[in-house]
Amino acid sequence: MTHTVLITKGTADLDRLHHACPGVELIEVADFESPPRAVRATVAALRSGTSLGRRQLDRLPMLQHVVRAGSGTDNIDVHQLAQRGITLHRNPHASTAAVAEWCLVAALSLARRIPLGHNGLVQGQHLKTTCLGVPLSDLNVAIWGAGPVGRATAELLAPFTRSVSFASWPSNPPELRQLSVRLLVQRADLHVLAVPLRPETRGRFGQEFLTGVADRRPLVLCAGRIETLNVGAFLRALDAERITGLALDSIDPEHTGQVNALTGPRNLLVTPHVGAQRTDVRHELDAWLLRVLTSITAGSAPHPGDEVRGAGQ
Repeated sequence: MTHTVLITKGTADLDRLHHACPGVELIEVADFESPPRAVRATVAALRSGTSLGRRQLDRLPMLQHVVRAGSGTDNIDVHQLAQRGITLHRNPHASTAAVAEWCLVAALSLARRIPLGHNGLVQGQHLKTTCLGVPLSDLNVAIWGAGPVGRATAELLAPFTRSVSFASWPSNPPELRQLSVRLLVQRADLHVLAVPLRPETRGRFGQEFLTGVADRRPLVLCAGRIETLNVGAFLRALDAERITGLALDSIDPEHTGQVNALTGPRNLLVTPHVGAQRTDVRHELDAWLLRVLTSITAGSAPHPGDEVRGAGQ
């Protein structure tokens, strides 16, 4: 069978793929809204930031495989894939260490109030006296979400902080140190929000969470999608000093308006979805993507260790 592979721009090195997959039709596309030769496409490869839902899938009637070069699937309707018998390939571990490293950088930056000092200088204000930080070693850390990113972040933060605990959840690995939500909001000085974006987690962290943690005036950093929290409520809490620092990584192009609308210096760190943007991660994902696409187009078995989800999974 001759495969037609749609690859979103920036997902892979087309020259290397052409060399590795002779005879395969490789087409680079901006997105899956109106891709060329969509009717005969059997494979779609993408990174984060490109949507693949019911509308896009309707335009790809022969699609058999979706290859997500990375871990998150919040931009992919996995239920639609399962209903249509489309196999999903992804690499859930390649970027976890890099995202955990971003969390360490963000935690240290907020604790030392570095974003406040920087944001003040950009606006012509010298705020040295208000940039009195706290030692990272004094902080009790709460991790919300015990997936690969949450666990990697806990492991990296543990040597530098007073304690690390996970929000208790039935599916958490039993060996993790867990506390109830009530105890976490009472004790934690730093909250790491690392839950995946799902319909049930959209806006999960909002006014109720902020009210619960207000007495502790903690630092908060979001290692996942910002849609898991109510950004407006968190910014108001930061201005009211009910939280004393906020870090958000998953700022995509559609969020820049919210960031540009901010006024006044805050202890606020925002980055353009750079958690996994590290050269070793990109090289590993490039090699993995090449291997998976070669395997699919050659009709061979998946490589051991690859995560593959078929229909109904």
